[in-house]
Amino acid sequence: MASPKAQPVLLGVAGGTGSGKTTVARRIVEAVGETRIAFLEMDSYYKDIDWKTRDDLLHHNFDHPSALDLELIAEHLRELKAGRAVEVPVYDFVTHRRTAETIRVDPQPVVMLEGILVLAVRELRDLLDFKIYVDTDADIRFIRRLRRDLDERGRDVADVLRQYLGSVRPMHLEFVEPSKRWADVIIPEGGENVVALEMVIARVEKILAAG
Repeated sequence: MASPKAQPVLLGVAGGTGSGKTTVARRIVEAVGETRIAFLEMDSYYKDIDWKTRDDLLHHNFDHPSALDLELIAEHLRELKAGRAVEVPVYDFVTHRRTAETIRVDPQPVVMLEGILVLAVRELRDLLDFKIYVDTDADIRFIRRLRRDLDERGRDVADVLRQYLGSVRPMHLEFVEPSKRWADVIIPEGGENVVALEMVIARVEKILAAG
């Protein structure tokens, strides 16, 4: 009689904006193999925003848990763990609404969720088997965010500073930074920390081998 198939292992990667968490997550995927990891990004699960002017967007708090569809994230994690595929939303950061399209994500031996609030929300945290926090100095994180918003999102410096001081920094201090106490592993300096990354990848490989 064949032994029952092991349930997927749920891995979470958290850290502040610009910390390098996305780099860490993608390097784990590259090392372990796309065919063995189902990768979910929290940014895909933003709720639609009813906005009419640019000022509405500048005052919207994207860094508070209420900005995300946490129930759908939890549902998708449970579905993947149960061995069922999910349809992940496609969020348009120009219109700030979900498109009519979705992306099918099939269950794999490892399911990885990446985002700033992955460890800050208990409902999500309790579903995870292995939790990583990417810890990077605030000045480095701010510079990376500034470059991204200027180069990729067409923002100006004044807007970036206003949003950073008004919501990004306060939400980081309230939700993101305290959440690292729940991490199993803390990676200083993100994707630049080769030794820590090798240790994490080795851990993931060990989990896969045990399954």
